[in-house]
Amino acid sequence: MKLIFSDFLITSSLAKESFYSPSNLEFAMKPQISLVTLGVDNLEESTKFYEKGLGLPRLSFESNDVAFFNLNGTWLALYPWEKLAVDAQVSAKGTGFRGITLAHNVSSKAEVDEVISQAKKAGAKIQKPAQDVSWGGYSGYFVDLDGHLWEVAWNPHFWPGPKDE
Repeated sequence: MKLIFSDFLITSSLAKESFYSPSNLEFAMKPQISLVTLGVDNLEESTKFYEKGLGLPRLSFESNDVAFFNLNGTWLALYPWEKLAVDAQVSAKGTGFRGITLAHNVSSKAEVDEVISQAKKAGAKIQKPAQDVSWGGYSGYFVDLDGHLWEVAWNPHFWPGPKDE
């Protein structure tokens, strides 16, 4: 499979992945996201939602200011909304669509339904019930306790991201 994004050519197969950066760059950023940090209003409640409600494996870390979860290929961090805004030097006031969604891909339509149901039981709002979608897959969206949009999807065409362990 070949995907072309602007100056980047990405080739992928089961045996090998190759990443080529533009030749005019002296240094190219490694193509990986190490950590996704979500700003949260109530760290204790949000940690409970992800750890107990969704079953994400929490990492042991000695701090009352942040919670880390080990994901397959990256980490998820929860950090107080106001403190994250200060760290990024932006206003903490923000409403409406933020221009980003997080995605969790699964291996079947039934698993999409299971994860959406699990999120609802944990306190999430279902934004878009799971359904067949225009690109040939099946997906739905939930909103976590702090308004972050999560897509849960089954893609019959390819598996995005790291392989399941």
